[in-house]
Amino acid sequence: MELRHLRYFLAVCEEMNFTKAAQRLMIAQPPLSRQIKDLEEEVGTPLFIREHHLLQLTEEGMRFRTYANRIVTLADRSLEDIKEMHTGLKGTVYIAEVEGKAPRILSNYISSFMEKYPDVQYTIWNGNSDEATQRVRNGLADIAIIMEPFDPQGFHSIPLYTEPWIAMFSVDHPLAKIGGKTLPLAMLADHDLIIPSRGSRLQEITDWFAPLNITPKIRAKIANATTAYELCQKNVGVAIYPAAAGDLIRDEKVMIKEITKPGHKATYVLIYPDNYPLSPVADKFVEHISGLTGPGL
Repeated sequence: MELRHLRYFLAVCEEMNFTKAAQRLMIAQPPLSRQIKDLEEEVGTPLFIREHHLLQLTEEGMRFRTYANRIVTLADRSLEDIKEMHTGLKGTVYIAEVEGKAPRILSNYISSFMEKYPDVQYTIWNGNSDEATQRVRNGLADIAIIMEPFDPQGFHSIPLYTEPWIAMFSVDHPLAKIGGKTLPLAMLADHDLIIPSRGSRLQEITDWFAPLNITPKIRAKIANATTAYELCQKNVGVAIYPAAAGDLIRDEKVMIKEITKPGHKATYVLIYPDNYPLSPVADKFVEHISGLTGPGL
């Protein structure tokens, strides 16, 4: 098995089309197909399901993709490491992040890191915490800034920032008549709720209400807080999100109140793998973050 075979395999995984992958690799399609077949014979099992014009990874193919990503990434990073021994710290840090406060936190870290290492570049991907975690697990990102909870197996983690949960709703909603900047959790019991679509959030929010013997009324689960904000404008329901969602408010049509009695916190953490080494530039970036007292928000 050669490194180029893994690169060919990963190109097909990303394109899920042999013709497109061949064009991307600038080789003919028949030789690419033969290389993949040879690879499958070497590992002893099909890596793709080929049905008519549909191409899918087998379960073994998905597992092999994880290892192939790690091997290719480590090979590329080893070259970067040797070059950096002579030319100074260069290279790219691959980062996955969630929305909310994560972009601001990350921007502060990058800004201060650039003062020391101006030649470093960054590739930043944005999605939800589960997706960001999986990108690190699969070797597609060096590090990620996500929100708890997460499965810590296979990761180092560094807490970065904590913020309260808020309720966001239209000025025409009944809750708008309540004075003050806070809202007891129990007062949300009779209202339709809009919550983050991340799987663990539903259970988390349900657990909040359990001691009050209340089952929350979930109207919508939304991946993007911007959509939740728009629904609140139209008085569809009450959005429950970490406080950063309040930064989206652009006018006086939507109100926010911190949820209390009891209050709950959302924590942002930096994660990176504990089962294989980071590239020199990513390792230095993590060291930089660890040495700071906070994101300076």
